[in-house]
Amino acid sequence: MLHSKKKLEAEISGAFIKFQRNLIGRGPQEAKTYIINDMLIIRFKGVLTVEEKHLVHNSSGKKLVKQMRSLLREMYSEDYENIIEHLTGCKVLSSHSDISTKTGERIEVFIMDKDLEKCLEIGS
Repeated sequence: MLHSKKKLEAEISGAFIKFQRNLIGRGPQEAKTYIINDMLIIRFKGVLTVEEKHLVHNSSGKKLVKQMRSLLREMYSEDYENIIEHLTGCKVLSSHSDISTKTGERIEVFIMDKDLEKCLEIGS
């Protein structure tokens, strides 16, 4: 199941876009995955819905959007980690997420049980 690094990064990005479309009704405009040593980082651009874009114009709206997105992430963190584990064949030790209400970007960071980048180099 070993892939090239670029192919695996693209597969992960695609899987997350599909999952989010099913979950929220729309996915991010763009997703890019980076495998760096034992970390996997996914950067999503254009994640805010039309409603959220209106809400983030004031401080209580920003807090509300961050709270809602944080709650959704917490509810589906196991699904997110399962996607990563399925596609990489590695165990996720921890995962972290944040959203910028300023830029409409979100990041997901997964800490793996192996140096995935090194495993991919060995396998190619």
